[in-house]
Amino acid sequence: KHKHQHQQSHVQRPHTLTFIPFLSSSSTMASNHKAHNPLQVSGALYNYMLDHSLREDPVLNKLRLASEHHPYARMQSDPAQVQFMNLLLKLIGAKKGIELGVFLGYGTLAFAQTVPEDGKVIGCDISEEFVNFGRPFWQEANVSHKIDVKIGPAQESLQALLDTEGPNSYDFGFIDADKTGYSTYYELLLQLVRPGGIIFVDNVLWSGTVVDPNVTDPDTEAIRAINTKIRSDDRVNVSLLTIGDGLTIAVKK
Repeated sequence: KHKHQHQQSHVQRPHTLTFIPFLSSSSTMASNHKAHNPLQVSGALYNYMLDHSLREDPVLNKLRLASEHHPYARMQSDPAQVQFMNLLLKLIGAKKGIELGVFLGYGTLAFAQTVPEDGKVIGCDISEEFVNFGRPFWQEANVSHKIDVKIGPAQESLQALLDTEGPNSYDFGFIDADKTGYSTYYELLLQLVRPGGIIFVDNVLWSGTVVDPNVTDPDTEAIRAINTKIRSDDRVNVSLLTIGDGLTIAVKK
C-alpha cells in the first residue's frame, strides 16, 4: 500500500510507475548494466494491458470498484500485480499463506480464491475498520472460511505463528505493511515459508523515490535497506520487477 500514489480522476484504474532509463556513472553497479529503454506506461497503455489480461472474479472486481470510493483508495493493491502473484502461487501449488497489510481486503480475497478449498490465508492488519470493509465481499465469494484475520502488530502475529506452527509451515508471504518493519517481517517470513515458497515484497520502488538522494525519510530509507539486503541474500533467489509500485519476488532456497 503506497501513501505516495496519486489518483487521477479521468483514469479509473491505478497507474504503474513510468520508468525513464538513466544510469549514472556514479551509480554503484552502473558499469555492470547496459542501458535499456523500458516501456513508458501511460494511463491508456496500462488500461489496454488490463483489458487484455486481467481476469477478475466478479466479486473481486466488485470489491475493487467499491474501494475506489474509499478515502485511502490510493493504497489499494494494483490488480495486475495481484493477478501476477496469484499466477505464481498456482505454479507452486500454494495452499497456505500470510498477508501483512490486509487493508480493504482485495489481495486477501484474491489469495483466498487461489488457494484450494482446504487452504488458508492469514491476514495481518492493525485496523479492524479497514478489514471490515472487505468482509462482506469475502462472504459473497464464499471464501471467508479460508481467511484468518489477526488484528495487532504484524511482528507479534508472525512470532505467534512461528511459535505455534513452526518453521517451513507456509507456502508464501506478502509484505505490504509499515515500511520500517519490512526487514523484521522478511526475517520472520523466511523462517515461516518453506523452501521453494515465495516471499513477495511490495512498494520496493516507492514511486521512484528510492533513487532520489534528497529523500531520506524513514520509510524510504527502510525500503532502500530491504532492497539492498535481499539483493545480497544467499538464502533466496530474487527478482525485483517494475510492476505496480515495484515488487520483489524472493524464492526461498
